[in-house]
Amino acid sequence: MDKYINLIKLSVGSDSYDDLVAWQSTKRAQTADGLPRHVTRMWPKREAEILNGGSIFWVVKGVVTCRQRILRLDEVIGSDGIRRCAIVSDQELIRVQSALKRPFQGWRYLKPEDSPPDLPQGRAREEPLPVELNRALAEIGVL
Repeated sequence: MDKYINLIKLSVGSDSYDDLVAWQSTKRAQTADGLPRHVTRMWPKREAEILNGGSIFWVVKGVVTCRQRILRLDEVIGSDGIRRCAIVSDQELIRVQSALKRPFQGWRYLKPEDSPPDLPQGRAREEPLPVELNRALAEIGVL
């Protein structure tokens, strides 16, 4: 089995899965080759493990909702001259089993064994539940 590590990140400003999809379709959130990216201040020290099959898991309103396979890490120099890391991911957002996550800043490493599993194919195409209902069900362990 390949050794990899995932990242987990709050989708700040997103109120739903659809908001995240809409944001990633904007030019501002894309690389020159049209892939979604998230620019962050810190460069992951475990880059090799991330690029060996890792995904970025997105937390929307306190609930882990989906993931994207990480393709590469690009260097971005801001207008302030500071080096930043663009986490470039696959365009496909994969729905995962809902899991509660408390707020945190930046991104965190997420071990594969601690990562929520993907939803079965049939459920991945369902309309997402309203955020509050999703959170309530996750709190009682139904999702």
